[in-house]
Amino acid sequence: MERTQNRKIIIFDDDEDILSICAYLLEEQGWEVFTYTDCNNVTERVAEIEPGVILMDNRIPDEGGIEATRKLKKSDALQHIPVVYFSADSDIKSLAAYAGAEAFLAKPFDLGDLETIIDSVISKAS
Repeated sequence: MERTQNRKIIIFDDDEDILSICAYLLEEQGWEVFTYTDCNNVTERVAEIEPGVILMDNRIPDEGGIEATRKLKKSDALQHIPVVYFSADSDIKSLAAYAGAEAFLAKPFDLGDLETIIDSVISKAS
C-alpha cells in the first residue's frame, strides 16, 4: 500500500543558481517547490505552505540558517517538518546539529545525493 506523502518542499538559499537547479530537479520528481532567497518571516512562510521537507542554507539573509531552523524547531506546529541543512561550510555536520536539523548535505553536492537525503528524512518523519 503506497502512502500519500506531502510533496511540497521549501528551499531557503540566497544562491539563485542553486535554487533554480534544485527546483528543476525536484519538480521533475513530482515535488511542488517553493524557493526563498532570505529567511525573513520563516515560521509564517512555512506555516502557510506546510511542506513535507525544508532545505535550509547556512548563510542565508537575514538572520541565517541556524536561527531560522531553531525558530522552526521551537514551533509546536512546525517542529515535525524535517530540515535538511545544506552549506559549503566545512563544519556542516556540527552546524546542522547545532541548528537542530534532521540531516545535512555539503555543497557542492551530487543531485542523486539530494534525492537520497530527502527520501531518507521523509521516511524517518513518517
